[in-house]
Amino acid sequence: MSLYTYLLIAAVIFVVGAYGILTQRSGIKILMCIELMLNAANLNFVAFSSFNSSTSGQVFALFSIAIGAAEAAIGFAILVALFRVRDTINLDDINILRW
Repeated sequence: MSLYTYLLIAAVIFVVGAYGILTQRSGIKILMCIELMLNAANLNFVAFSSFNSSTSGQVFALFSIAIGAAEAAIGFAILVALFRVRDTINLDDINILRW
């Protein structure tokens, strides 16, 4: 497969994630869409790394995966705490963080 194919697949995955963030109201779905966008960026890192015969893109992808895992764990913990207070994970109904 060529570099163009990988970049096209990554762009499609990124657009699906961005569309999901803009249209969904559930906190869990938004976290999944953020993960899709991070995975699209990781695919770009690995594709360019493979194209340039370098391992630096793969190292960046590993760091990005670790950051994505931490983001998902913290985001899920926040959603669980909000669910205990408000009994919903619909982000339109949650106004606890407003002044």
